Amino acid sequence: MNNTVLACVIAAVIAFGISFGLGYVVIPFLHKLKFGQTILDIGPKWHKNKQGTPTMGGILFILGTVIAFAVVVIIDKILGGDIIGSVQASGNAENLVEQISVQASSNYIKVIGGLIMALGFAFIGFLDDYIKVVKKRNLGLTILQKTVLQVILMVAYILTLYINDPTGSMFIPFVGVVETKVFFWVIGFVVIYATTNAVNFTDGIDGLCGSVTLTAAISFIAIAALRNCLGISLLASALLGALIGYLIWNWHPAKVMMGDLGSMFLGGLIVAFSYAVDCPIIILFTGIIYVAEFGSDIIQIGYFKLTHGKRIFKMAPIHHHFEMCGWKEVKIVKVFSAINLLGGIIAVLVMYFGAPK
Repeated sequence: MNNTVLACVIAAVIAFGISFGLGYVVIPFLHKLKFGQTILDIGPKWHKNKQGTPTMGGILFILGTVIAFAVVVIIDKILGGDIIGSVQASGNAENLVEQISVQASSNYIKVIGGLIMALGFAFIGFLDDYIKVVKKRNLGLTILQKTVLQVILMVAYILTLYINDPTGSMFIPFVGVVETKVFFWVIGFVVIYATTNAVNFTDGIDGLCGSVTLTAAISFIAIAALRNCLGISLLASALLGALIGYLIWNWHPAKVMMGDLGSMFLGGLIVAFSYAVDCPIIILFTGIIYVAEFGSDIIQIGYFKLTHGKRIFKMAPIHHHFEMCGWKEVKIVKVFSAINLLGGIIAVLVMYFGAPK
């Protein structure tokens, strides 16, 4: 365990260094390419002063996370370890070796498959950003184009998980392991689509999405350790360090924005973390702010249609509501991050006390 903690710390430090250091190179480069953010008229008026701020800054923490994770895994392998496949098996001596082998293989599929899926979502986000800033089409990919690409990626990811475990087993705290079987697909589509879009909605003001996701990463480091998936603890640690480095550049007033490239990657990773610990519903706690952001938008649209023009919130998603109420961006970031951190603490406690003893 001490080696794992050290590996996580090293990954976080390397990721921080890469993410922060790249800012000195990437941000001027984005300025040179004129990859500036386009602020839509439907947003708060005062956001217009963000017009032209470089976007696609998510590349800072994406490279920081991936490179740091890969470096530590490779070093660990050279030293004779296997942090991704590391398991603590229990049972009789006859099936112990087989149990360890099966669990190790499953961990590799969840960790590497999840990371590839997150990078796939990042690519979709990149296409969306590229069309916005280069092709000068404000809305980027059409809803149909984006949905088709997301569905293809979701099918590939869920199929990988399903082949690994055709029973569709999921862990539900205080209940145990439940075989969802064919409903595994339905749950997967709902969780992945809702989460990736919810994280995207959270990226609305300086520092918000990065700070909230940073708190989610902290909770998943602990949850993954509890669930015997140390590869995810390592990946979440790398993400934590990378986001801290990125936030130095993204804190209000932001010098760079993550773009859909970054937010889609973060959404994909949060999904990957939750499936790697076999408990996708834990996002309800670890990503409670994502739930609030996504839910506020759904509620606003539904209420608007039902009442023919009335609104519950001054503006949705909900962080814009608080902006319209007079809250400063920094205050919103601090309050929302504190709430999400509290949700993460609750998630860790639920996973710990809800596990069979």
